[in-house]
Amino acid sequence: MPGKGAPGAQAEPRPPRAAPPKVLYALDAALTSLSPVADVGPLTAHATAAVQAGRGNVLDVSHVIFPNGAITLVLILAESHLSIHTWPEENLIAIDLFSCGAIDGPKVLGELVRLLALESVRVRQLARGAQADRG
Repeated sequence: MPGKGAPGAQAEPRPPRAAPPKVLYALDAALTSLSPVADVGPLTAHATAAVQAGRGNVLDVSHVIFPNGAITLVLILAESHLSIHTWPEENLIAIDLFSCGAIDGPKVLGELVRLLALESVRVRQLARGAQADRG
């Protein structure tokens, strides 16, 4: 009988891959005199470098510069998105990283803190999706 007993004739079923965790990282911090956030060019370059350090992939970038010099910068990632909001008059920056892939969120945030010379950093982490219901 052809094929009888041929190795690999019937593959073992593979277990389904677990969905990657979905996590929102929310960072609030104070700007310093060394924080390069007044110009969208360097801010975008630092944000992109931080995402790449965390093994993330930037797909698109958009920004708005407000009359007071505040910037909202959004990086659309293959792993979801990163948004940065500055309030120069309050010496404040708020960064949100929503991760639903293999990106290393803590690494991205650590790089942003370092590259943007932030102080008084506070990070909150929130599980999203089905895993949030279990936690």
